[in-house]
Amino acid sequence: MQRRLIQVALCAGFALLVTAAGATDPGAPTLPTLESAYEAIHGRPFVDLTHTFSSSIPHWKGFPNEKSRTLYTVAKDGFYAQIFTHVGQWGTHVDPPAHFHDGLKTVDQIDIKQFILRLVVLDIHEQAASNPDYVVTMNDVRAWEQRHGVIPKNTFVALRTDWAKRWPDAAALQNRDPKGVSHYPGWSIEVLKYLYEERDTAATGHETTDTDPGIAASTGDFALESYVLGTNHFQIEMLDHLDRVPESGALIFVSFPKPEHGSGFPARVVAVLP
Repeated sequence: MQRRLIQVALCAGFALLVTAAGATDPGAPTLPTLESAYEAIHGRPFVDLTHTFSSSIPHWKGFPNEKSRTLYTVAKDGFYAQIFTHVGQWGTHVDPPAHFHDGLKTVDQIDIKQFILRLVVLDIHEQAASNPDYVVTMNDVRAWEQRHGVIPKNTFVALRTDWAKRWPDAAALQNRDPKGVSHYPGWSIEVLKYLYEERDTAATGHETTDTDPGIAASTGDFALESYVLGTNHFQIEMLDHLDRVPESGALIFVSFPKPEHGSGFPARVVAVLP
């Protein structure tokens, strides 16, 4: 394929070098315009995968409750403004690699191209209903790939367990037995390694409070979360409404603020259905 450099002079001396790959190749594929992409996306159903957060939501026992206060009101001051105080890992949130590993990406360093990704849903909600300690297996992944083809690279893979339906009941989410051990489903190291090391997955997410299943998390074992973040990829915890999203064919939009050196932050996550 021929390549040529086109130099365009802009604004009295500024120059932009543009590589026009395939510009002279009549067989080269034509990319859709942003306008056509916008129309295509807005013509599809949207599903909010985000829990609304407040001071009463479930959270890790070591974190304080959110505090919010109204500073100004429309009636008194002509505008409405509040102040919020909460930890980064609050509600549906992003965990950047630096959450577990010094020197890896913080929230502000996550690649913005990963805010729009293909969405794959691994559905194990039926297994979790009969066995709350169920973890996703390679058989589950192989079954997905038999139905839909190989999981494409640069994809967000979400684990559907329907645990989000227990929100905002903290006791139901933790599902502790009389000995205080939690029982909720989670990921497995075999599946995570397959996704990140063989399928070049961009990020993963789940409905539960932890990457690791409840039995492990109850003992302070967060090895699976450490693995995910150690690959220098981010994850999203406490997703909602994965039961409204197909296993394949959707897109996911992930967004969050940009705190300098951020250890985490509440996220807004939306799926666009095919």
